[in-house]
Amino acid sequence: MSNLENKYSDLALLLLRIGVGIIFIVAGWGKLTGIEGTIGFFENIGIPLPVIMAWVVAIVEFFGGIMVLLGAYARIPYLLLAIIMVVALLTTKLGGEFSAARLDIMLLLTSLALFMLGSGRYSVDYKLENR
Repeated sequence: MSNLENKYSDLALLLLRIGVGIIFIVAGWGKLTGIEGTIGFFENIGIPLPVIMAWVVAIVEFFGGIMVLLGAYARIPYLLLAIIMVVALLTTKLGGEFSAARLDIMLLLTSLALFMLGSGRYSVDYKLENR
């Protein structure tokens, strides 16, 4: 790894966390404040236990997005959000146009990359590990 890559890798992880975190916070908030619509949508696409799953997805997206943004105990939400994206791709995007799936694919891959790399120096996780 070059000196430039070393120098900016933690900043790059922060930028990825900001982008992913904000997207999931906004998506989760929309689901939480419109939970009836989320439940109806989940029923329409055949998600089992749509009431429970709508709440689970809304809570994971909103609070997981906050955890990602802060880099706080973030490996758990990285993985949970990646699973949500896999389900979203399989239930709503499979067989459709690529343009409809590209954000979901990017969020899936970014969540997995962050899961593997960790949150970086500019995170709550780093502060807790290096007290």
